[in-house]
Amino acid sequence: MTDLPRRRLLTASLTASLAGSLATAASVLPGTAQAAAPAAASRKPLAATPPMGWNSWNSFGPTITEAQALENARIMVDKLLPSGYNVFTVDIQWYEPKANSYEYRKDAELTMDGYGRLLPAPNRFPSAANGKGFKSLADQIHRMGMKFGIHLMRGIPRQAVRMNTPILGTNLRAQDIADTKAICEWNGDMYGVDMSKPGAQAYYDSVFKLYASWGVDFIKMDDMSRPYDKNWPEVEAAHKAIVASGRAMTLSLSPGEMDLKWALHVPHYAQMWRISDDFWDEWKLLNEQFQRLENWNPVMGANSWPDADMLPLGRLALGERNTKFTPDEQQTLMSLWSIARSPLIMGGDLRHLDAPTLALLTNPEVLAVNQKSHDNRPHRADAGTRIWSARPNGAAAGVYYLALFNTEDKPTEINFDLSRLNLGGKTVAVRDLWARQDRAPVRGAIRQALAPHASVLLRVAS
Repeated sequence: MTDLPRRRLLTASLTASLAGSLATAASVLPGTAQAAAPAAASRKPLAATPPMGWNSWNSFGPTITEAQALENARIMVDKLLPSGYNVFTVDIQWYEPKANSYEYRKDAELTMDGYGRLLPAPNRFPSAANGKGFKSLADQIHRMGMKFGIHLMRGIPRQAVRMNTPILGTNLRAQDIADTKAICEWNGDMYGVDMSKPGAQAYYDSVFKLYASWGVDFIKMDDMSRPYDKNWPEVEAAHKAIVASGRAMTLSLSPGEMDLKWALHVPHYAQMWRISDDFWDEWKLLNEQFQRLENWNPVMGANSWPDADMLPLGRLALGERNTKFTPDEQQTLMSLWSIARSPLIMGGDLRHLDAPTLALLTNPEVLAVNQKSHDNRPHRADAGTRIWSARPNGAAAGVYYLALFNTEDKPTEINFDLSRLNLGGKTVAVRDLWARQDRAPVRGAIRQALAPHASVLLRVAS
């Protein structure tokens, strides 16, 4: 998939731009954006901090089996859960019996019930046989102390439309609600649902009710944001269906670079949403995420997490290779996701988790930046560099996190004037969070030499 053209906005003007976007959204959705705020304020947060977990996509694509899932889950409990990674997610096409690569088979026969609701393929997930779904696997994940997540494509299976299956609880059928012109450009499993049709919400309610009965805690819903302008009714439908299910399920939207005019709509219906197309282990893609995270920063907060996508670290791509990110780039990835408070979802095969990758994922001082900070914001920076700061939760005045990034292909030195953090003229203590070591105190400015694509994450205190 290729990136759509990016909307580049100056960080200094973002707050004003987003305030203006409310009027834009309201003009598109009469009453919706304006009415959403009180409802959102009354909701119990499903994601008070950025979700942390593991997802099967980067390492298994559509092919993961129950045995592979449990292997990874057991390692996750031992290695990652103690650091807060607690959401275990089975990604796309768990309902496709013959999935064997990252390519989707055209007109593949899917596993579903008599009401057009997708079910796990029993040949890949034996405990799902006889319509039992993911109940057994979810129960095992829960007993390990984790939450269970699944991937779901937007809409209704094309197979259900061909068979014209009934919609549970109604006298309507799949063809009554399907929008056969609303198709995903990269996956042929589904048609969209026309939410103006009777029975449309009932279908979504039936789907989420079924998955709630399995014990699903987290749903990554795909093909939602390209374009969001057309798909927002199904976003709202998914949210309503989750509420109707009676089970607290975090909703994560994917993929695509959503227009910022929707920044005051999407947080009322989803807890996290992708801000780019699929992110893989290429420096160009990582470099592009800086601007996106800066653009979306004003709406980042509890229950509202712009998602820069999963962490393609360790063993990837059906076991064919390790990450292409250099060690410096890996640290930059984790530093940026942490200071910008993007969700931390590991994508590599945990059966091949090596010590350096484990150390990268579990550094407690870095994870505290992601999970326990506020006032996270980007600063003006020279070309080829990026600068972010944040405040540690509960810290006294004069304590900051500071992230310095070199995005150039050559070494550089960043000279950061501490007066920009209201620390000018003061001697400050400095701690390197990655090294987990104190540095010599400084006064006036921090001067940091950085290799190409490298970064440093500091804690400074007056």
